[in-house]
Amino acid sequence: MEDRSGVRRARYAVAAVFAVHGAVTGSFATRVPWIQDHASLGAGRLGFALAFTALGASCAMPLAGRISHRFGSRTALRGLIALWTLSLVLPSLAPNLPALCLAMFTYGACAGMADVAMNALGVEVERRLGRSVMSGLHGMWSAGALVGSAAGTLAAHLGADARTHFLLAAAVLTVLGVLSCTWVLDIQPAADEEPPPRFALPPRSALLIGTVGFCAVFAEGASLDWSAVFLRDRLDSSAGLAAASTTAFMLTMAVARIAGDAVVNRFGAVRTVRAGGVLAVLGGLLVVLAGQPVVAMGGFALMGLGIAVVVPLCFAAAGHAGPNPSQAIAGVATITYTSGLIAPSLIGGVAQATSLVVSFGVVTALACGLAMCAGVLRSAERGVEREVSPRAAAVPGPRP
Repeated sequence: MEDRSGVRRARYAVAAVFAVHGAVTGSFATRVPWIQDHASLGAGRLGFALAFTALGASCAMPLAGRISHRFGSRTALRGLIALWTLSLVLPSLAPNLPALCLAMFTYGACAGMADVAMNALGVEVERRLGRSVMSGLHGMWSAGALVGSAAGTLAAHLGADARTHFLLAAAVLTVLGVLSCTWVLDIQPAADEEPPPRFALPPRSALLIGTVGFCAVFAEGASLDWSAVFLRDRLDSSAGLAAASTTAFMLTMAVARIAGDAVVNRFGAVRTVRAGGVLAVLGGLLVVLAGQPVVAMGGFALMGLGIAVVVPLCFAAAGHAGPNPSQAIAGVATITYTSGLIAPSLIGGVAQATSLVVSFGVVTALACGLAMCAGVLRSAERGVEREVSPRAAAVPGPRP
């Protein structure tokens, strides 16, 4: 039997892994202009290459469950997080479009497999503790992304070569990630347990849960990529104020996710997401109707608060929904990755044909789906409720 102190230690360890994962993403995002110049690409060809990130993730995510089954959860996560941190170097080495497409496919594949493995362990920690922790874990991811972004901004400001920057960042983050895995849960499959398939369609439950995640990630991607443009082009804001709106949105998301577990534990996943959907709709309406920059920034802040905990709760619900958490989480992750990929380009297309106001009207309409479809996350509440039943005093150990 494993005591609660061990599970709490595992929670902090997987939280550190989430932060490392986010730091890689934040580091990469700040050096995309350098990568574009190094590979001599226009905006269209760069967008084509970046699409391979989601393609690689979607192809590789289903493999995470099989890897964890083969090596055990701790060893699998240690290897996958190391692959992810080291893959940061690859995009900076690409001299042309084909090489960058291959680098981004590999980068995305490593990201996706590590993502599924760490979320599956986060769900298991949540199950053993008997209370929501997934929002806080994703808050740590956001915090890591902010730290990685800040370091990357400094490197870009100093004119550092991205190859040198990424090599140093990868070395530091690999050490931190591997060390953090020392204390995560080590779940071993039963001797007679069949390994999960290499590739399988996500279960129906994951498709329903993924629909809620799709709405949230669409709003997140649209706000992150277009909030500054909206303030600058629609409301004639200064470049500094427009950029500040994006940073404020990221901070709002991080803080809301870190604080979100207390809200979920108090009100439950379904009511939290329904309330979040209402906030997101109100935020979207403020953006659409804004006549002043401060009103639009308030709208984006409300939208961030509303959607912050949705994706963590979608992963939690998927992990509790069936006998194969990794497969369900991979299905939800694939849908959310796809949403994050298409949101920026779809917003741009609608804006080109009509206006940015209409684009964020689409975002607001999708936010309504959060309130309407929140009931599909009830499996996350049931998963936690099972752990705070009469057996709550005894925390189960690893499966034999």
